[in-house]
Amino acid sequence: MAQILSAMKNSARLRAALATILLLAAGAALAENRKPASSKDGEYFDANGDPAYNISPDGKVDWRTYSGYLRFSAECLRCHGPDGLGSSYAPNLTDSLKRLTYPQFLQTVAGGKRDLAGGQEKVMPSLGTDKNVMCFVDDIYVYLKARADGALPRGRPTDHEPKPKSWSDAEDACMGPE
Repeated sequence: MAQILSAMKNSARLRAALATILLLAAGAALAENRKPASSKDGEYFDANGDPAYNISPDGKVDWRTYSGYLRFSAECLRCHGPDGLGSSYAPNLTDSLKRLTYPQFLQTVAGGKRDLAGGQEKVMPSLGTDKNVMCFVDDIYVYLKARADGALPRGRPTDHEPKPKSWSDAEDACMGPE
């Protein structure tokens, strides 16, 4: 009986390990299929010219996606939950970014939104004057888009490309003098 139970435990572990391997392989394949259309100075763009993520098959993300994770965690997580999965008062952004375009995302972040559906008032404040958000809104977008597309798993990205000088220059110009 003990041998049967042990074999069952090992079988369950094996199935769990295989499922994890399949999920990682599927994520890598998905990321490979969503390669950006162009890049310049460490920034990536889709066919429309909108910001895009770049994730290599080994899971290494571009700087903007990594920065987006950091900025989302600092500025958005308290309402939208870890990894953008939502909360009782703010939507799951990994669902929202499956249908929102980049301009719609920008409009919502900058201008805010008020939703009275379901007898419950939900308000997204206008963040258009918040430099901690708007100077990095493209980074937040590409991070959330990668999460929405299933190309990036939950949690902090394990490896990233180096910070491009052009990104540092843009950050300094946007945030202003210290």
